[in-house]
Amino acid sequence: MDWLPAAVVIALALIFAFTNGFQDASNSIAMVVATGSLSPRLAVSMAAALGLFGAFLGEGLATRFGTAIIDPPGGGVGLTIIGSALVAAIAWDVVTWWFGMPTSSTHALLGGLTGASLAAGTTVLWDGIWTDVALPMLLSPVLGLLLAYLGMRMLARFVGDFARRRVGRDMRRAQVATAGAVALGNGLQDAAKTMGVIVLVLTVSGHRTGSGVPWEVMVGAAVAMAAGTYAGGWRIVRTLGRRIISPAPDPAQGTVAQSATAAIQYLAGALHVPVSSTHTVTAAIVGAGLTGRRSALRWDVITQVFAVWLVNFPATVVLSALLFRVAIAL
Repeated sequence: MDWLPAAVVIALALIFAFTNGFQDASNSIAMVVATGSLSPRLAVSMAAALGLFGAFLGEGLATRFGTAIIDPPGGGVGLTIIGSALVAAIAWDVVTWWFGMPTSSTHALLGGLTGASLAAGTTVLWDGIWTDVALPMLLSPVLGLLLAYLGMRMLARFVGDFARRRVGRDMRRAQVATAGAVALGNGLQDAAKTMGVIVLVLTVSGHRTGSGVPWEVMVGAAVAMAAGTYAGGWRIVRTLGRRIISPAPDPAQGTVAQSATAAIQYLAGALHVPVSSTHTVTAAIVGAGLTGRRSALRWDVITQVFAVWLVNFPATVVLSALLFRVAIAL
């Protein structure tokens, strides 16, 4: 098969990695910027650099993600399925970024691949989607909320509420470290999904040789995501950093929420299963906030975020199916 159609779809995958980057920049820097532990530009530079490095740690996850969702046919139809899925996921990322809503790029990609495959009448690997993708990504925000809640409870029990606030002023270095850990986990988790899709493109187009992820694919996905992270997702940063807990969370809450998120990212990475970094960190922020004044939690914003999460998968399923039909008709 000629390289040009495959190159077009690979370019779409790299654009998706870029939009994923500015979506997920918020995961690692929102809290550290909100508490003033780092300046916005320094925070986003750190997130981009560590995300770039983390991307090279996710080869096992990339291989698993690329084979667990769909089994597209070879040739033009297979490339159209993947291309339609990527366009749907990119559109979802851009729209939700515009409205400042933290959402899962992974769920969007999963919905896109599922919808386009259904429209094409090709195989959707439902068992693999459930066990390798959906279940871990549903459990991760629950675990993030619980870990952050328990972590804050333990901190308050050991040092007391007043002391926690006083200690919080001295926890800025710890918060910077945990923000870096989340940024590294973002690279490990999210760049791997782009790598998996590109490997799928190479397989469908007949250009893949050997096993594993080619180094060129790893570099391309890592650089694209790092560039997106450096561009920043300031609308979403404001939502996570200042609109879920109002006024801004203290450094202790930020440190605990980020620690819980990073722990889940690395555990899932070691097991080669994908999780949504966005969902996990958002839930962890809520968990940390539950240990403070309940009035500080903005339940209207939390409800809006949760509603966007529920719409994510079906919306991208429908959009990608429509895009596939239009592409085939042209």
